[in-house]
Amino acid sequence: MEKITLTERPGWREKAEELGFTFADMHGEPYWDESSAYRFTLREIEDDIEDPATELHGMCRAAAAEIVQSEELLTRLGIPQAHWDLVSDSWQRGDPEIYGRFDFAYDGQGPAKLLEYNADTPTSLYESASFQWLWLEDQIEAGVLRDGDDQFNGIHEALVERFRALFAPGTDLHFAAAGGNAEDYGTVEAMGWAAREAELGAHYSDLEKIGISTDGQFLDAEDRVIGTLFKLYPWEDLLRDDYAQHLRTAGCLMLEPAWKAVVSNKGLLPVLWRMFEGHPNLLPAFFEDEVSEALAGRGAVPEAFARAADAFAAGHVSKPIFSREGASVRIFENGNLLEAAPDAGYEEHPRVVQAYQPLPLFDGFRPVVGAWVIGDACAGIGMREDRARITQDLSRFKPHFIRD
Repeated sequence: MEKITLTERPGWREKAEELGFTFADMHGEPYWDESSAYRFTLREIEDDIEDPATELHGMCRAAAAEIVQSEELLTRLGIPQAHWDLVSDSWQRGDPEIYGRFDFAYDGQGPAKLLEYNADTPTSLYESASFQWLWLEDQIEAGVLRDGDDQFNGIHEALVERFRALFAPGTDLHFAAAGGNAEDYGTVEAMGWAAREAELGAHYSDLEKIGISTDGQFLDAEDRVIGTLFKLYPWEDLLRDDYAQHLRTAGCLMLEPAWKAVVSNKGLLPVLWRMFEGHPNLLPAFFEDEVSEALAGRGAVPEAFARAADAFAAGHVSKPIFSREGASVRIFENGNLLEAAPDAGYEEHPRVVQAYQPLPLFDGFRPVVGAWVIGDACAGIGMREDRARITQDLSRFKPHFIRD
């Protein structure tokens, strides 16, 4: 794994605008950055990222099966008690999932370490699936990259096949995101594009314009009944929304399904460690209240924490079970606060602690590998990097390529 300085494509910003990639710059900073790219070998991709991500997905499903039948874990993961049956029934029915993204710390040496699982509403889909593939083709044509260079990126094709496997041709699907958010729209449009290629109907609606019929069904802005809805709206918010009272009676298949609520928050991390302690792609993780005395050097040390003492000796990360873009995350090293996210918007939530795995440093930036799982297999990656140790909303998206 290397970071390689490359010539940018002439006029790429105009091309991005033409294709609807209007968030290539955000908050006055570049988001898409092709002044350099990450180079991987095929072995690194296949052995260190693709296969582990596919295995971890199966482990997360095993964890979901445990969580939905445990009142203790449903409580710890912040699932409102009024909706325990909704979540459990969704799992028992086998409501289908479409996609998710594992975020890994990886430096080319392996094993990749799981930082978190964005299982419900992961963004950066368009730039991962489409725009970086276009970059690869353009750069090979321009001679900047070699003819034999490749990219780990079958994301769009896998999405098409996933939709085709789940829905009969002509089935109408609705896709919804917050109105006026270009990045979120880019994600749902990437999903809609794949659905249309799978010969399905794909209708977009702003979340704010979804209504309720007199008999409790969800309606779009044109008063069409929504039978299947992909919503870029996290379950932790939806389950606390007034609309949640209609979920059981609306007759609407939700994508991602309600059971994803138990794997899309960071409470999943200590559950995975309980079930698969010592797995090479996992970092030791615990619910903070279980080990707070041990972290402070007081009281009895839980047996599982004692076994992970060496991993925690250098440092740990404290994360709320719900958090976006690194908000309210804190890193401790040798017992002292090393870095805290400037956005503290999730402080009210319970927390987990995870052994600290520093991100590698390349030219002043720290990359995170986002491994995309479509259905039940890893189909590609996207790279984000940040100057900070905590990857935040001003991180940059970097293209990648494979060359042996």
